[in-house]
Amino acid sequence: MLTVVVPVWRVQGYLSECLDSVLPPGGAGAEVIAVDDASPDHSGALLDERAAADPRLVVVHRASTGGPGAARNTGLDRATGDYVWFVDGDDRIVPGALPVIADRLAAGAPDVLVAGTARELWNRKVSRWTTPAEVPVGPAALAAPPVPLGALIVRRQFLIDAGIRFRPGHYEDIAFAYEVLAAAATVATVEQPCYVARPDRPGALRGTPSPAHADAVTQYEHVLSLPGAGPRTLVRAVDDLLGVLRRGVVPPGERRALFGRIAGLLRRHRTGPLDGMRFRLLGADAYRTYRLWRAVRALPARLRRPLRRGRRTLRKALLRLYYQVQLRRPVDENLAVYAAYWYRGYACNPAAIYEKAAELVPAVRGVWVVKKDRAVPDGVPVVRPGTRAYFRALARAKYLINNATFPPYLVKRPGQVHVQTHHGTPLKTMGLDQPRFPASLGGFDIERMRRNIAKWDFSVTANRHTTLLWDRQFPISGETLETGYPRNDRLARATPADTAAARAELGIAPHERVVLYAPTHREWHPVFTPVLDVDELAEALGPDTRVLLRGHYFYDSLGFPPRHPRVLDVSRHPSVELLSIASDVMITDFSSVMFDYAVLDRPLVIFAPDWEVYRAVRGVSFDLSTEHAGTFARSFTELVEAFRGGQVTSAAATAMRARFRERFCALEDGHAAERVVRRVFGA
Repeated sequence: MLTVVVPVWRVQGYLSECLDSVLPPGGAGAEVIAVDDASPDHSGALLDERAAADPRLVVVHRASTGGPGAARNTGLDRATGDYVWFVDGDDRIVPGALPVIADRLAAGAPDVLVAGTARELWNRKVSRWTTPAEVPVGPAALAAPPVPLGALIVRRQFLIDAGIRFRPGHYEDIAFAYEVLAAAATVATVEQPCYVARPDRPGALRGTPSPAHADAVTQYEHVLSLPGAGPRTLVRAVDDLLGVLRRGVVPPGERRALFGRIAGLLRRHRTGPLDGMRFRLLGADAYRTYRLWRAVRALPARLRRPLRRGRRTLRKALLRLYYQVQLRRPVDENLAVYAAYWYRGYACNPAAIYEKAAELVPAVRGVWVVKKDRAVPDGVPVVRPGTRAYFRALARAKYLINNATFPPYLVKRPGQVHVQTHHGTPLKTMGLDQPRFPASLGGFDIERMRRNIAKWDFSVTANRHTTLLWDRQFPISGETLETGYPRNDRLARATPADTAAARAELGIAPHERVVLYAPTHREWHPVFTPVLDVDELAEALGPDTRVLLRGHYFYDSLGFPPRHPRVLDVSRHPSVELLSIASDVMITDFSSVMFDYAVLDRPLVIFAPDWEVYRAVRGVSFDLSTEHAGTFARSFTELVEAFRGGQVTSAAATAMRARFRERFCALEDGHAAERVVRRVFGA
């Protein structure tokens, strides 16, 4: 149904990643035609090597370079699929995008399918996804912002019937996209993120200075010649072309000529008056006056920016001064400040301690530091970071309770009590041992960590294993509270009625087997990149199984959400404890959630195809492959067979889980929060 056309020219550093994305393992996927546009680097050889190993890839070598448009046309001529998707050799598609695109195309036969896109910056950070909710077609498309080429999956026969091809020169994708949408009768959308573009990578055509950027005028001439193009199309064209001029990618000696060409385009297509100084100056072809106008217009902004920065700096300085004043006021013996996961919400061990303290020491008022976009349960007092109330609370509270770290500017006053609850039993190397594994040190500041550790009066641990490790990794002069984890009290006390209530809250039927998949963060993945296809897992485990997907909180989004009707994305659910109680079995990898889930004494599966990589990159405290809590699978086939063959619930797995629980869960009796509150607050 689908042909992916990949034009290739000087993308040798990115090509393998692109091919990996359009040629997923397992033999399935689309027809892929890669066109080597006489690339002067190793790209052609890389294509031939890949084609020799994968028959899904067809390689075409052009005798001479014709530009990306000509290369795409070559691929289009060789395509056999009903639809064509143009994927540049330095871009990539998101894992799992191909079947979603195929499913959407199979559900109908639109002329064009528009998918969600994102930009990857030069530092490999992915910008916010642009997900289309509605895309105009016909003349209305010519007045809208241009749609990225990578977002378009186009019916091949429609292109043939309409005679639409890529035009010569740079910026050919803009003319193609406008022409396609202007001629289309039907359009559908896939709002899930599917395509990742790298327009500003080093060496990218759009960011490289060249006289060829003037080709943009020719492309917009074609757009303005399309039926239905009007004044709004002209305004869009002029503004985009002036943007090319402002970006500085046109050589200085060519800029005057480009301005003249934009002025000529305006004169040819203008049908009435257009408001704005830029149009008046273009109409007069007054390039020097335009440059002066731009400079004068930019001058206030240059003045405003320092003023804005100055106001922000002044505000911060005044708040810090306010904090210093508050530090001189008496400590409030009945105030406790709580925080979790760098102010992400109300959760984890601090939440359990807060609730138990309200019961045992009601005279101590608790207040939570939570970012303004995060919700908390009704009745929980909140202060927002960076406000006067926040600095006043930090300065004057008797108790400071956190599962992560407070900012380094926090002053530990005499009389204040700092409780570090942590948020997991450590499998991975942490704290002062972490520098032994340089690949894990992104943003790591060992001196800042040492200063933070020096402020801790209490360090809560869940078991002897943790206590021994953190005596070296987080050495404190205060007291270690080896009490079990307060957040696990709920798991230790969970009843069948709690399970039924949790399932009902999630909309899960009583007869369904519930599998909770909760992978951890991998430092070498900038966005959530699952090693387990949960959609395929749900299909393999059968109609009576529901899969809950819990992405790690470090990731703002899943990147590519699940599509199977029996997979539920619960990444934003506020309580992983409730999700655990609702489930029958957990699948995880290296996440500390395995130690918490073992408290429930339910089947636990480790799915770790990259165990050796994780152990080498991050460092571990024991060999999980032999000391796990039930089942260890290294491949998808092993994982499915473990369920189908009964290994997950076997006597051997139960015995492994019992040994694991004895080692890591012996203190989890439902009273850990009480032990912490009585020791810290003297209740």
